[in-house]
Amino acid sequence: MSAAEIVMEARADGIRLGLDGNDLVLEAAAPPSPAVLELLSRHKPAIVVWLRPGPDGWSLDDWHSYFDERASLAEFDGGLSRDQAKARAFSCCVPEWLNRNPVRSAPGRCLGCGAAEHPHDPLLPFGIESAGHAWLHSRCWRAWADGRKAEAISALAVIGIAAPANLPNDFGKNGGA
Repeated sequence: MSAAEIVMEARADGIRLGLDGNDLVLEAAAPPSPAVLELLSRHKPAIVVWLRPGPDGWSLDDWHSYFDERASLAEFDGGLSRDQAKARAFSCCVPEWLNRNPVRSAPGRCLGCGAAEHPHDPLLPFGIESAGHAWLHSRCWRAWADGRKAEAISALAVIGIAAPANLPNDFGKNGGA
């Protein structure tokens, strides 16, 4: 059983989970079932990782909540099928991951090819001001952006948010998300 499944089972049993350092903190209005307590005890390290924020400030639980919320909105408010809603939610997670995991580079060298600025191919800043910029030649941007999207898709898969089977084949290619 995965940490995510155990956390969901604990919540279904009325347990609120939190962290105090490396300790798992449980709060419940009624005594939890012994089976759920056993699962929490046996899988504590994985659950702590699940609940602990990553470098981007979000825990795995936060990412799954974000995904589930987007899927629910697309399905119930948007009228999409469950599969279409999951694909839409995934397509929201990719740019969110990219925004939360920005890439910065110093001006003067292209992050894509490593070359300096050319008179007819200047380095351009990509990114948002508060997060910094990645400096790239315009000709290098597409390959770099596709690589970043592939990085986001891989990172999301590692935390259990995998690309759905009905995701278009060209997702993440040519700058499209």
